[in-house]
Amino acid sequence: MDIPDKELIARAVKHQDRHAYSQLVRRHQSRLRQALRNLCNGDDALADDMAQEAFIKAYKALPGFKGQAQFFTWLYQIARNQLMSHYRKKLPEPDSEKVDRLNADTASDETCELTRRDLHRAMSQLSAAQREALHLTYQLGHSNEEAARLMQVPEGTIKSHILRGKAKLKTLLQDWQGETSHDPAR
Repeated sequence: MDIPDKELIARAVKHQDRHAYSQLVRRHQSRLRQALRNLCNGDDALADDMAQEAFIKAYKALPGFKGQAQFFTWLYQIARNQLMSHYRKKLPEPDSEKVDRLNADTASDETCELTRRDLHRAMSQLSAAQREALHLTYQLGHSNEEAARLMQVPEGTIKSHILRGKAKLKTLLQDWQGETSHDPAR
């Protein structure tokens, strides 16, 4: 029997039922970790750490959960805010020349690998907001309205981020395809 999130939350809050909260964790941990992995540019360890901390913060804040959004939406917002705070405090700006050199050094002859790397490089050139909007809508399947709520911006802003991000990706990927088709080394 699948107990609804709302009931598990009520049990965890009213009766300090840790088993009920552990069911919420099991139910949502894979999805949250996957979402964070994409936001962390594939840094699985950081994503897992952020997910674990988000679940701890969510447990402590659970009495304040109003149920105006789905539990996962609320949890994702906690994790996202935590990750953004982590980046602001801990990480220096990436050295784009070093990233380009590393990408060039790990070149593969397989088309799939080239496409994946090209897409990753192109995505890294988008603004953080454009990357997140595209990730939320295309990779996680959220509607524009849900993505706007998660990013705490108006829906029109999400649409702008998506349109601008897609346009920039199209340009970047076309440029790189032209470079690779004329490059005799490939």
